[in-house]
Amino acid sequence: MTEATGTVPESTREQPPRSPRGLLQALNLDTRLLGMVGALAVIWIGFQILSGLTGPKHDIFSGTFLTPVNLYNLAQQSVSVGIMATGMVLIIVSRNIDLSIGSILGLTGYTMAMVQVIWIPKSLGLGFDQPYTWIIALAIGIALGAAIGAFQGFLIAYGKVPAFIVTLGGLLVWRGLVFEEQQGQTISPLDKTFQLLGGSPTASLGDVASWILGILACAGIIYTLIATRRKRRKYGFPVRPTWALGVLMALGCLAILGFVWIMNSYAWPPGLATQYAHDHGITAPPGGLQIATGIAFPVIILIAVTLVMTYITTRRRFGRYVFAIGGNPDAAELGGINVRRTIMLTFVLIGILAAISGAVQSARLQAAVTSLGTQAELDVIAAAVIGGTSFSGGIGTIPGAVLGAVVMQSLRSGMLLLRVDSPIQDIVVGVVLVSAIAFDTYVRGRSAR
Repeated sequence: MTEATGTVPESTREQPPRSPRGLLQALNLDTRLLGMVGALAVIWIGFQILSGLTGPKHDIFSGTFLTPVNLYNLAQQSVSVGIMATGMVLIIVSRNIDLSIGSILGLTGYTMAMVQVIWIPKSLGLGFDQPYTWIIALAIGIALGAAIGAFQGFLIAYGKVPAFIVTLGGLLVWRGLVFEEQQGQTISPLDKTFQLLGGSPTASLGDVASWILGILACAGIIYTLIATRRKRRKYGFPVRPTWALGVLMALGCLAILGFVWIMNSYAWPPGLATQYAHDHGITAPPGGLQIATGIAFPVIILIAVTLVMTYITTRRRFGRYVFAIGGNPDAAELGGINVRRTIMLTFVLIGILAAISGAVQSARLQAAVTSLGTQAELDVIAAAVIGGTSFSGGIGTIPGAVLGAVVMQSLRSGMLLLRVDSPIQDIVVGVVLVSAIAFDTYVRGRSAR
């Protein structure tokens, strides 16, 4: 199931709850998602305290984790894993796995860089930074990701080769092709417009546009909740109490506007702001020019992908088919679902998402390197599982996977601030992944009993 389905009896619909369990039932929220939010809050507060104790001042109030600059970077660093995790949810829900997604990211990102730096300007002689260069490069990368996904999906769905074997082979093959292209040389500089996909102070919305987007998002949440309530009432389904609807609206808007406020709290670096003032003939004040960065472009891409994937999984037949296959493949096939075609399309979809992540990551680095996407498959799988996706199939949510990606990146970012060695970081991530799977197995076993 993709959503919590708890309801409130008609007789108690407008009565305030008298217990935490009654509150959750009235709000009709996914308890797994709430648990992840609580875990994320503990992680953030913990790293804030630890970074303060290990910092120069050695006190709990001087931490650097919950600063605007770190949260701004954390949001951008979570994008690549978050985008791919939305596709990995469908793969795992359908009782499959994709170990090649990091190599697909590397191959598509490297290919897009070659299109911009070598093929168009040198092979075709059209010069650098053409207005259409980034569009052609992105289209070729997405097409390549879809083709790789289709090939692997065909072998899995129609060839009956286990997904573990196919994607493990893909991990080696596609990574090998990255080294074969241009003998593994670093490719740069990328197209200036393409670099905007990676985010930076100049590749962000700015304060005004960010506030406008936040207000529109709040309006969208309010409209969606009201429309859903009317639709459920129209067909005679139980609905949330009025007070619960108001609480959800307030919490949603508070979260969105708080996020916008944090992104706007991060100002351009002084040198960049001074250069901007000089180029535009602006007289900077004595304290220097303060320019709010706002929401970065890659974060907007992640938000858009999350909304689209949520719509696909909850409102389209394809999404319902994937969950039905994960719940019971034999029953799904007897029910008239084309199981093989649906599974193949899930791999096509994750190939496309890997290509989008490859574009974001190479644009962020402003270059394509052979190590692009190395071990990304581990973080993506961990994000999906931590987000509530079950390896038993049939259970998972897109927002949970994105939140899982934020949890994973928060762990890495926090350990980096504490100067924890990279091997120790991998150990922590591995422990968290195994613990998440063990907890899911325990909960499912207890529910079955």
